[in-house]
Amino acid sequence: MGSKVSSKMAAPAARVIQQAIRPHAPLIKFPNRQEFPRPNVVEVLKTLVVNTSPHKAPAPPPRPHVPLTPISGTADSLASIQLLPARYRRRPMTVEEMDYIQRGGPE
Repeated sequence: MGSKVSSKMAAPAARVIQQAIRPHAPLIKFPNRQEFPRPNVVEVLKTLVVNTSPHKAPAPPPRPHVPLTPISGTADSLASIQLLPARYRRRPMTVEEMDYIQRGGPE
């Protein structure tokens, strides 16, 4: 009998919540792709191989050589790294971590 009373009390509260919350309006709408036929992968690959030949592909134009220019500012030094607050410093690695990296991952 207690469950009937609690469900009667919960119904008005649920209506109030539904009225206060606006219905969901999706921000992204995806197109319906069900109506388009799926291409056959083998046929698509054949057309790509026929259409792209290594002799027909034009070479991209060469880029002009641009010398690298240094970025202005101070370079990192041991002193500048030591001045960093502890929360920005890199955590020291344990021997186990170094061994794990050296062997290339899990055994």
